[in-house]
Amino acid sequence: MKILIILPNWLGDAVMATPAIELLSNYYPSARFTFVGSFVSIEALKYHPRCELAIVDETKRSSNRIKATYSLAKELGSFDMAISFRNQIHSSLLLKLTGTVLCIAKKSWHSMFLLSHTPTIKADKHLSQQYAQLAMINTDSWDKNTPHLKLYIEPKKFDRPTMGINAGATYGSAKRWYPERFAEVAREFSNKYDIIIFGGPNEAEMANEIESYLASSGVTNYTNLAGKTNIKELCSLIGGCSLFVTNDSGPMHVAAAYQVPTVSIFGPTKHTETSQWMNEKSKIVRHEMECAPCMRRECPLGHHECMKSITADEVITAVKELEV
Repeated sequence: MKILIILPNWLGDAVMATPAIELLSNYYPSARFTFVGSFVSIEALKYHPRCELAIVDETKRSSNRIKATYSLAKELGSFDMAISFRNQIHSSLLLKLTGTVLCIAKKSWHSMFLLSHTPTIKADKHLSQQYAQLAMINTDSWDKNTPHLKLYIEPKKFDRPTMGINAGATYGSAKRWYPERFAEVAREFSNKYDIIIFGGPNEAEMANEIESYLASSGVTNYTNLAGKTNIKELCSLIGGCSLFVTNDSGPMHVAAAYQVPTVSIFGPTKHTETSQWMNEKSKIVRHEMECAPCMRRECPLGHHECMKSITADEVITAVKELEV
């Protein structure tokens, strides 16, 4: 059975869609997947054993996106089923133009007009559950259970216990805790764990700040990998960590996929919707605020109190509770 899956754009969202993909894989034992998505989502998920083809969607770069979407659809051909985890008109159009009869996407004005199955998926549950509900909408025997996150990249085996520190969050500055506080946490545990500082190419400055704080504190057993890993390497390294301390971010969900004990720091985002899904050893550090969750990229009030009020001691305590 050939199934086309349009992946979410963000790394974290793509990882949160993996339980839905596992459900499809289990429900349709003969399933063969074609993944279409952003570069990061494809790089993370293309190793699925049922994935026959993985294509980076470049249509957004075209001067005529509709024409480019048509060309991509004709290149793909038709499928037994097609599902989009994006709520976006060009994704609905891509499914329609493949000529696939059974097309599934979340209810919207464009999906209702173009596709065969457009269920209403309420945002009153975790995003992994929302994706699972969408994937299983055409089945009659789903028990409503959403499995763990799943990545098929082999985790790194470190010689010593290793703590990962992730101060970045691609979505925006409002989701980011402070480099000096991440450094305080890393310094506290540097006698028990080697430290790896993670981050994307645009987060190297924050990582360098953490490195500077550690160096000035006499800590030497750290490695700064910000901007130095590809997606496969990032997943493998995070998967091998003994502990992970992070903002709400894509790497946070990667850690959950490998069941890495994790402390996640939340401010402006909905922890009920995007916290680590089914990580047995995870803790959230957050403060109730009247203005949160605002879901904004930058603090609209200018004070960033949802993150500023979280202390290093609180995060250190959460890490120690995970170690018990």
